[in-house]
Amino acid sequence: MSDEFLQLTDSDLRELATALRAGRLATPFTAMSVQRLISNPIAEAVASELQRLADQGSTAEQLAATLELLVQDRSRRPKLEEVLDLVTTGPEVCGVTNRDTSVVVRELFTCAQRSVLVAGYAVYQGRDVFRALADRMAEQPELKVRMFLDVQRGPGDTSMASEVVKRFAERFKTREWPSDRPLPKVFYDPRSLCLDADKRACLHAKCVVVDGEAVFISSANFTEAAQERNIEMGLLVHSDWLAQRVTRHFDALLAAKLVEPAL
Repeated sequence: MSDEFLQLTDSDLRELATALRAGRLATPFTAMSVQRLISNPIAEAVASELQRLADQGSTAEQLAATLELLVQDRSRRPKLEEVLDLVTTGPEVCGVTNRDTSVVVRELFTCAQRSVLVAGYAVYQGRDVFRALADRMAEQPELKVRMFLDVQRGPGDTSMASEVVKRFAERFKTREWPSDRPLPKVFYDPRSLCLDADKRACLHAKCVVVDGEAVFISSANFTEAAQERNIEMGLLVHSDWLAQRVTRHFDALLAAKLVEPAL
């Protein structure tokens, strides 16, 4: 579909299609003939595109059908506000209503049916943050949960990488995950443990993907402060396409062994 047509309103497209079917708009198409039907600064470009298609053999009926199909396609697509939610943490502002970070994360975890992918940088007071997810795992034994978390050395720590990971795993199990609940699979980026600081990296992504259908991408870490008190902002996107793209990205990291099991 030509970019010129995509810039037209539904009303403009319908008007052009009606004129083409009635013979009020015919070849040779000119900017003047198009301007009689629509008030649009790109009338000349629209006329040129109509003429190009006519020169290639498109009839007036075919051109009209093409414009009508574009209108139908637009009407079937969900509106932006139906697939996107603005999600925030922080003080309430008069006249502004957004969804709350902790509420959205809890709902995503509670409603998960098949899979949950979590990527996060900082985890603190995780027992509270992840309780809904841990409970859901207990309710739904078939639920597949994978977490990609950042593992870092403490200042001056020159321990072997395996020792740092071991301590992280123990701390996660005993302090950051609700007790007596199934454990998720946890992965980390081994570059985060390089002794050479110039080569060190961190896993800074912060997102949740649920059931290959919904994606929450946020500035908020999985900490009580980020979920409840800080000024944070993110988007909840209801999109199979995006959810699957994000999932494939982490799947590819796993397949290439760029991330490794921590737990």
